[in-house]
Amino acid sequence: MTRIVEADYLVVGAGAMGMAFTDALTAQADVRVALVDRRHGVSGHWLEAYPFVRLHQASAFYGVASTLLGGGQVQQRGPEKGLQERATQTEICLYYARVLDRLVESGKVEFFANSEYLGGRAFVSRISGERFEVPEHCRIVDARYLAPSIPAEKPPPFGVADDVHVLPVNDLARLEDAPSQYVIAGAGKTATDACIWLLSHGVDADAICWVRPREPWMLNRAVVQPDPPVFLGMAADTMQLAAGATSLDDLFLRLEDAGVMLRIDRSVMPTMAKAPTLATWELDQLRTLENVVRRGHIVTVDRGRLGFADGSVAVADDAVVVHCAADGLKYPPLIPVWRPEAITLQPIRAGFPCFGAALIGYVEATRHDDAEKNRICAPSPFPDSLAAWARMVLVGTRSTMSFGAEPDIAEWSARVAINPARIPPGHPGSPALDDARARLREYSRPGLEGLARLIGESLA
Repeated sequence: MTRIVEADYLVVGAGAMGMAFTDALTAQADVRVALVDRRHGVSGHWLEAYPFVRLHQASAFYGVASTLLGGGQVQQRGPEKGLQERATQTEICLYYARVLDRLVESGKVEFFANSEYLGGRAFVSRISGERFEVPEHCRIVDARYLAPSIPAEKPPPFGVADDVHVLPVNDLARLEDAPSQYVIAGAGKTATDACIWLLSHGVDADAICWVRPREPWMLNRAVVQPDPPVFLGMAADTMQLAAGATSLDDLFLRLEDAGVMLRIDRSVMPTMAKAPTLATWELDQLRTLENVVRRGHIVTVDRGRLGFADGSVAVADDAVVVHCAADGLKYPPLIPVWRPEAITLQPIRAGFPCFGAALIGYVEATRHDDAEKNRICAPSPFPDSLAAWARMVLVGTRSTMSFGAEPDIAEWSARVAINPARIPPGHPGSPALDDARARLREYSRPGLEGLARLIGESLA
């Protein structure tokens, strides 16, 4: 038996981007949405995330346009005093569950959990086996194009002998017996979180071996805040420094001197620039770890030994190897958001995918011509290397200029907390904000030209 679901949109994926799109679309248009996810609820990969994870950015930048995540509060104590709060995994999942309840109660959204999208206009329940289809007029929305990979759902990307203890980062908090050594495999945010968590639980720095295949550049969390003078000041610094940089390394070193970028080891030039945010207190903790292995990716793990392409490194016989090495962000090619076969959700500025998905939902509800929608909302990539980060800023800034030139979008964006660059209505202003805006006006064009020059692209 096949049930026909009366829907104008079939949104495949109920993670952050699928929820942001659905929320913005239904707020602006009288439409019905069928929201489908293979997991048991909304929240996407957060349902499977490690228990001690927090957002690496301010909570206000994450979620859906209609509902602020958290209370928008500045932390009053602790190592991040003065910075905006960051939600935990539990808080994020509860937030999305409440958003879903409101969307369903509106009568515009029907949620199908534990369901597999079959392609075309069909999906099936993984529990009952019931098959569902949507009508011909229903638009398909792909909210999975950039779905991240996480260690809990991916096996280790290296060979593992039978007599060694390798576990995903999720299981780190469930250990029953302490080993004499921990081996952290990975160089991104998950690995830094694992190191910080171990140190915070009394593990000696000398008992941690950190395998960092590449050195990462990270953004200073203090300058990525929902405070217009701070965020726009960071953007102005970036453009001003890009205008005069002589190479990509030179640009990142200038950004480091300006307090925008951070690196763990100042004696090593990073080659990775996924650029999650990091607090300076975390940086201080990470710098206490001296047993760092820089020999590329682990190939094999045997008892007492890590194998690499160019040899091996000895570790304790009882070492616990913590798998933090899932590839995380995805880097498929940029494609038009609106195509006949699907609306494919992607970031529409430099980073901040929740805002991008919400913007796509708003534009879908307020425009009728797909070519015009694509002109307004050109997608931007996620970064991995220094060149990719520069390209993200270049493409994303140009896209921001495009949608920001639309009066109704500019007005809507100013009211949306997940827009990191917004100046809220009634903001009192300040000399610091005036300075940031003036420098953006002065250096945006030279900065874009500098970024294009550094990556060998034309600024057409």
